[in-house]
Amino acid sequence: MRRGLNRRQAVSTPDWTAIERLPRTPLTDLFAADKERLAMLTADVAGIHFDFSKTHLDAAALDAFTALAKAAGLAARRDALFAGEPVNVTEGRAAEHSAERGEGSDDSVARAAAFHARMRGLIDAIEAEALGPVRHILHIGIGGSALGPELLIDALGREGGRYDVAIVSNVDGCALEEAIADFDPHATLIAVASKTFTTTETLLNAESALDWMREHGVEDPYGRVIALTAAPDKAIEWGVDETRVLPFAESVGGRYSLWSSIGFPAALALGWDAFEALLEGAAEMDRHFRLTDLKSNAPVLAAFADLYYTQNRGCETRATFAYDERLRLLPPYLQQLEMESNGKGVTADGQPVGRPTAPITWGGVGTDAQHAVFQLLHQGTRLVPVEFVAVIEPGDDLAEDHHRQLLINAFAQGAALMAGRANADPARAYPGDRPSTTILLDELDPRTLGALIAFYEQRTFVSAALLDINPFDQFGVELGKEMAKAADKGGQDFDPSTDDLIRRAFG
Repeated sequence: MRRGLNRRQAVSTPDWTAIERLPRTPLTDLFAADKERLAMLTADVAGIHFDFSKTHLDAAALDAFTALAKAAGLAARRDALFAGEPVNVTEGRAAEHSAERGEGSDDSVARAAAFHARMRGLIDAIEAEALGPVRHILHIGIGGSALGPELLIDALGREGGRYDVAIVSNVDGCALEEAIADFDPHATLIAVASKTFTTTETLLNAESALDWMREHGVEDPYGRVIALTAAPDKAIEWGVDETRVLPFAESVGGRYSLWSSIGFPAALALGWDAFEALLEGAAEMDRHFRLTDLKSNAPVLAAFADLYYTQNRGCETRATFAYDERLRLLPPYLQQLEMESNGKGVTADGQPVGRPTAPITWGGVGTDAQHAVFQLLHQGTRLVPVEFVAVIEPGDDLAEDHHRQLLINAFAQGAALMAGRANADPARAYPGDRPSTTILLDELDPRTLGALIAFYEQRTFVSAALLDINPFDQFGVELGKEMAKAADKGGQDFDPSTDDLIRRAFG
């Protein structure tokens, strides 16, 4: 029995042979052979339409992946996830981000609700100016403590937010200087987001922000700080008053934490109603993931497609293009979610995986990307599965043609990748048979964005479950940080190249 999965029976090692041997039928032939293909490979959840029909999945592939999922114990793993069992086996704890939106064990959901109530109470106090006048929010974090809130605010807060919000993650001082350049320190609130409250880059940026306040005559800079953390004692020790510490559960991972108090700047800037709608949209996707048959399940179908291309076609990357400026931060958000979660080389039991795990996630914004990277996608020698994310309702008030051209370009690119075009001149020929998925939102609002992000989380979980890896630890980020601390202290020898670089930079 594997540690932390005590709800399920021990499962056999899944056999990938059927996946690896699936025929490579061209997409156009798959459409021609099955008039029900569109119905089979589309899903509608929480105001989002998912179209997987331009991938190479077919009935045989779905059967093979469903058998694989059964062998891997996917249903039991999913149950364990939502039950709050220790599915993060290397760290011996649960992964309870879904409880933050109301889908989890009763105790965990109740705890999350209590933490949310605490956050709302503090937001009410800030709005009532109990902390003095506040016009600017400086949110300091890194990784999941910054990427999630920044995505939310950039996507949903463009129509005149209630506060000016700047999010700083990079330890490069230029980032902090730029963020506070137009802020009044006497009207600024600092949110320091760190799960452990020991993150070097975050605490250095926070200290510098406090120095900025002191230099401008703020009498009690610590009185302007809100701590967002799973280690409240550490935040209090650092100097934050207990009444301004917003905890979240240790079982909520950093890159899954925007639903917790890490989402404080978004809840403050967008309003509590928007934050609640975000949670409900995510919960709607969670319920779809929990209750829907695998072959009709959007996160599951997406994971099947991902694994088909890594395991059958040897694809090393996947590209996501947001055909909506408001979602321009989605590709970098997904980079951390997917590559930090599933960029692993060993199974949950510590054995070599022996096959590809996470593809390299990259992407950009359409139509800009069409004039930058689509040359490779259409005519390059590497097969890259593409994902288009678009929104039917425009986010602007300009002439209708702007949004029409945006959507038409997204749809046409998917069609062109699949169909290709022959030409007597090889330089002008398009091979076609290149896969894409389209995710089409009715509108971009808190509910649909919450559902979209939860979709990506559960898709990542499914891939991990089928590969038998743990998507909830991230030890791979530690070694470089440890060596940076050692280098900063000095007196430690590195390789000749690194020693030379340190001497050149610091003398």
